[in-house]
Amino acid sequence: MSANSKTQRYAELVRETTGLLGGENDFIAGAANFSALVFHSLPDLNWAGFYLLKGEELVLGPFQGKPACVRIEVGKGVCGTAASLQETVIVANVHEFPGHIACDAASNSEMVVPLIYNGSLLGVFDLDSPLIGRFDQDDALGISEMLAVLSRSLKAKF
Repeated sequence: MSANSKTQRYAELVRETTGLLGGENDFIAGAANFSALVFHSLPDLNWAGFYLLKGEELVLGPFQGKPACVRIEVGKGVCGTAASLQETVIVANVHEFPGHIACDAASNSEMVVPLIYNGSLLGVFDLDSPLIGRFDQDDALGISEMLAVLSRSLKAKF
């Protein structure tokens, strides 16, 4: 997919997210539909979903894909690293990431984007792919824009 067509696809997904979440302020319902939209709209994914911050760990939330690790310590693995840094982490080859947590052996690349609400970290949105190098900055920006729609739809922390 060219960068221009990817940018256009994400703009379309932001509009779809806005329509899908319009008027819904329940986090679990919104996150479940968000995960399904991403998983079924983007090519070459084998997992897409949330890990929600509970104390000093991330706990599995709404997702699409195979069963996953239930708890991840903040600072551990790609998800925990993104949570501790509160910034997007893109890993072209997870087998080269020190401390990678392999929930699905088929995953070869990963991108984790923090979910921020009113300046506080709620959790992270995790995407896995069987392709090496699947994610780039266009994906990071597009998913961040979609997550901003989800954040705006919330009236209160879940």
